[in-house]
Amino acid sequence: MRRLFVAVPVLAAAALAGAPAAAETGQWIVRARAILVAPNEKTGPVQPTFPTGHTSVDNAVTPELDFTYMATKYFGAELILATTKHHVTGEGALAGVGRLAGTWVLPPTLTAQYHFLPDGTVRPYVGAGVNYTIFYNTKSTSALESAIGKTKVGLSDSVGWAGQMGIDIDVTKKMFVNLDAKYIRIRTHATLTTGALVNRERVHLDPLVLGIGIGTRF
Repeated sequence: MRRLFVAVPVLAAAALAGAPAAAETGQWIVRARAILVAPNEKTGPVQPTFPTGHTSVDNAVTPELDFTYMATKYFGAELILATTKHHVTGEGALAGVGRLAGTWVLPPTLTAQYHFLPDGTVRPYVGAGVNYTIFYNTKSTSALESAIGKTKVGLSDSVGWAGQMGIDIDVTKKMFVNLDAKYIRIRTHATLTTGALVNRERVHLDPLVLGIGIGTRF
């Protein structure tokens, strides 16, 4: 991580000394990032069995790929593609159980962007758009099933808004370093089915997604 923070300023300085890559209408931008997905969760209670119990969701790091189409020099549309695995842990009355479940999250997000300095070597941008989140391969843990019995866990899909800010820093005329931050509104309902008993929990994930990577224009 220390090397990463040293490398970014060095690359930025090299970019400022180079020639800018002029933006063009109809241009495509492709970026590959490493992202940290950090939920800002608000959860619970787990009703009706655990009215004083709730859950927490851990962070995840994963590769991400995004594609941006520049409709003009200043305006573009970006689609991000990534999937992460998260673990759900019991809190409050459920703290003694420990890890309750695991799930994969697929949150394709489309944002409309405004690029402030499209012809510069350093190009900040902001964006806003919509997110659709799919939860899949969600499974209960042996710890949960030992505590309450064989349980099926489900999470409903979510539709929400997304906000974005970032910056591209040229390294060459075609390649650049990218720093990006997004806030995504993700709201879901968890269902735990144990025989005839069904427990439910409202879950607000609302993650902050921080990314660093490289990109190219063509």
